[in-house]
Amino acid sequence: MIDIKSLTLPELEEELSIMGQPSYRAGQIFKWLHSGVKSFDEMTNISKELRKKLDIKCYISSATIEKKLISDYDDTVKYLFSFRDGETVESVLMKYHHGYTSCISTQAGCKMGCTFCATGMGGFVRDLTASEMLAQLQAEQEDGNIRISNIVLMGMGEPLDNFDNVIRFLRLVSDDKGMNIGMRHISLSTCGIVPRIYELADLKLQITLSVSLHAPNDLIRSRTMPVNKRWGTDELLEACRYYIKMTNRRISFEYAMIDNVNDTDACARELAKKLRGMLAHVNLIPVNTVSGSEYTKSKAERLRAFSEVLEKNGIAVTVRRTLGSDINASCGQLRRGEKPIKRVVG
Repeated sequence: MIDIKSLTLPELEEELSIMGQPSYRAGQIFKWLHSGVKSFDEMTNISKELRKKLDIKCYISSATIEKKLISDYDDTVKYLFSFRDGETVESVLMKYHHGYTSCISTQAGCKMGCTFCATGMGGFVRDLTASEMLAQLQAEQEDGNIRISNIVLMGMGEPLDNFDNVIRFLRLVSDDKGMNIGMRHISLSTCGIVPRIYELADLKLQITLSVSLHAPNDLIRSRTMPVNKRWGTDELLEACRYYIKMTNRRISFEYAMIDNVNDTDACARELAKKLRGMLAHVNLIPVNTVSGSEYTKSKAERLRAFSEVLEKNGIAVTVRRTLGSDINASCGQLRRGEKPIKRVVG
């Protein structure tokens, strides 16, 4: 069957043409799909005959809320979604003064095996389709009766390991006839799949690229991030420079602060030296507690000292605000099918 919500408008027009339908029908159906309908029967301006044909030939991907947890501290919401094959992923909805940001998953599980991340500990199952990424957003909007204005591809999975589906999702979600969330309101996080960074750069999309660096050199980074054994730190940073050149977009380097691992002044000085002259900033993230990992977050005074070293060396730096830690919704804490640890809503 055809995954109809993953089709672009021109592709949908082609499918409808094969069925002997005028092109304007594709526009009507596209609008319905991106409003979040779950069945063809909801498309009230489409004939019953055509709806029946579509139902036989196609399916509409949706995300079913299996569990919903709300933080007691900041109203962050974590969802456990299931898809038509029963596979599950987690997604996080965050409220800021400027609106709602959704952190969605791009894969069920992850292959990358970063040692401070819960997702990779559960292994990899499959890629998500573009429609399943859209479905996470639509389910959150419907559940909260809200409009999401910003997206971060920082949930479960490595987006660039699911490159084609992610690019399709970016084009669909930014379509002005669909959800119309502009590329500049979307961030994509990668652990550093270098060939895909070059491919992404050549597309010249206006998204924000976030690179999970987490160490200033190969010795430390290879201990915590297996991907570094394939593409080392210097090779990754060279790809990042190419990305900046092609897109003129600033890169955000994510840096998980781990006590006695990567948080020394020497690490900060080495990091500053490697990033000097780049259109970039460093986002420091006190590493979150993950079951199965012995890592602990850096002490507050170490975080301040590390920041000061970067600033004195001309590197822009921020410290990420931690949201949803009481419901295991923070960076690196998402797992497949996790059981609720807080109150269940709905």
